[in-house]
Amino acid sequence: MTDKNVTSVLVANRGEIARRVFATCRRLGIGTVAVYSDPDSGAPHVGEADVAVRLPGNTSAETYLDAAKVIAAALAAGADAVHPGYGFLSENAEFAQAVLDAGLTWIGPDPAAIVAMGSKVNAKAMMSQAGVPTLDNLDPATVTADQLPVLIKASAGGGGRGMRIVRDLGQLAEQVEGARREALSAFGDDTVFCEPFIERGHHIEVQVLGDNDGTMWAVGERECSIQRRHQKVIEEAPSPLVERVGTGLRDKLFDAARAAASAIGYTGAGTVEFLADDDGRFYFLEMNTRLQVEHPVTEETTKLDLVAWQLQIARGDLLPPHPPQLRGHSIEVRLYAEDPAADWQPQSGRFHRFAVAADVRFGRLTEPGVRVDSGMIDGGEVSTLYDPMLAKVISWAPDRNSAINILARALASAQLHGPRTNRDMLVNMLRHPDFRSGNTTTKFIDEVGLDVLAAPLADDSQVRLAAVAVALADAEINRRRSGRPLPSGWRNLASSPQSKSYQYGEREISVDYRHTRDGVVLPDDPGVTVTRIDSDAVVLTVSGVDRKFTVGRNGESVWADFAGGSVALVRQARFVDPAEVNAPGSLLAPMPGSVIRVAVTLGQQVTRGEPLMWLEAMKMEHTIAATADGIVEELPVAPGQQVSVGEILAVIAESN
Repeated sequence: MTDKNVTSVLVANRGEIARRVFATCRRLGIGTVAVYSDPDSGAPHVGEADVAVRLPGNTSAETYLDAAKVIAAALAAGADAVHPGYGFLSENAEFAQAVLDAGLTWIGPDPAAIVAMGSKVNAKAMMSQAGVPTLDNLDPATVTADQLPVLIKASAGGGGRGMRIVRDLGQLAEQVEGARREALSAFGDDTVFCEPFIERGHHIEVQVLGDNDGTMWAVGERECSIQRRHQKVIEEAPSPLVERVGTGLRDKLFDAARAAASAIGYTGAGTVEFLADDDGRFYFLEMNTRLQVEHPVTEETTKLDLVAWQLQIARGDLLPPHPPQLRGHSIEVRLYAEDPAADWQPQSGRFHRFAVAADVRFGRLTEPGVRVDSGMIDGGEVSTLYDPMLAKVISWAPDRNSAINILARALASAQLHGPRTNRDMLVNMLRHPDFRSGNTTTKFIDEVGLDVLAAPLADDSQVRLAAVAVALADAEINRRRSGRPLPSGWRNLASSPQSKSYQYGEREISVDYRHTRDGVVLPDDPGVTVTRIDSDAVVLTVSGVDRKFTVGRNGESVWADFAGGSVALVRQARFVDPAEVNAPGSLLAPMPGSVIRVAVTLGQQVTRGEPLMWLEAMKMEHTIAATADGIVEELPVAPGQQVSVGEILAVIAESN
């Protein structure tokens, strides 16, 4: 029975999250209100809303985490409901209560349920009393060597913030302190605890939906075992572990999830998370009293709109007696602006081109294909102020192998012209034999090896062809700009070849070419024939096969996209300004951030791998370590200082 009419919803979030909720609101004829910080003034979610309200400020604390500002925005815009999305204030019971006290409808569970699950320590005690299997909580001050390894966790946290694995008792105190700092920065609460760490675990979670009449659905499970830094990278439904062990495990998981949610009178959409071993023994981890980032894989395998059900339950609608049957397989990957090969360093900057082919956006697939939920568009910028996730790319198919193939192809063919991403790693993961066989434990990345998973999709021959294509496309665009009918370097008689150089990672690639009466000749690539040249596309024929490369540019950065991959190059200047060359031994900031701690002093002797300082960027700590043995010769930064990409952090004079 409906007792509340929701006509306009403010989404207390940004980017992809806000766009996802807006999409359902439009389908239901509900008005939308966006809020935005100053850096987000031109973001897509702002333009898509019916109305938008500025939250003055730059950081999350000044804007999206300021409950009073958000509620004032809702009232000013005439909204009658607030949807928190996920992250930010979504699991803040005080915010939920303040929304209700303001006379607005809260699109989420009762604040008491959020409080019950808000502390992981208290939640585990409550679940144990409800008969849900749990792991022991350990006080960091009393952990012994016999209890190692342990996992440090933030009591109020999620998303991997404040989580550390400790295998050496001597490192426990330092790791606890680091976890406290990270938890305080991300959640405003530095409470941490420890629990036994299961080496080859499976992260299994169950989606629940509860209404105000006591009906509780378990709407399928998801496996989210593949993680980096305890943050999920690939999620899928149904779980490969559950499929292997059998439906008996699914029934037990569903019973435990319903018991957990019913114990706190849960209403709306939520997720009960478990850690399972290879044999299917499982233990309660936490309950997320909100929608999850990975909710699309459940939508695709049930054909439900979970956001729609959140809205319907909030206005008083009741669930049918039984949830829908599961169908097919769905996989989601999180596309991040980060460099996996460089210790997962987050990246920032503007995307000249951001294109992932999609059958639908922010909606359910009706046949095998790809769905993309993203807050990034062409010209969009990745800020250091927020999480660097660019998009969720989701596939659905009747079977798991097809879902894998569809998703891997969509990612490999994406045009991502901007900061470095984890795209190549995602494709390598999806295509790896262990993943295809369903061997997806929390140790997947460690066991396969980052050197394998982070390897570029393009092999050496494809990189070479891409550089040739870029050089010829650049020559063509130069010819058009000059207005000359003949290309630069053309001679009636044979002459020296033209040359262009590009940087690819640590390598420099030179391409020589000569224009002749019979076309372009490539002296260093005799097996390659130039079939067509345009300023934005080149076709090269190799062994009778025509291969097309499309070329995108942004300043001195150039991208060559082809079937199955992409190569990013940087044009090399013919003459280098000596003032732009850094001193030998310089350690440069890999990302914009804030120096939070410096562990060395001028003149100190350091060894290769020794931590020198820590940066905070995107709410995570990043260690800057010495790259060689030597003496700290320069140390131009101090705690609290903001640094830019490429800024010198220290200079190490190497020992002879």
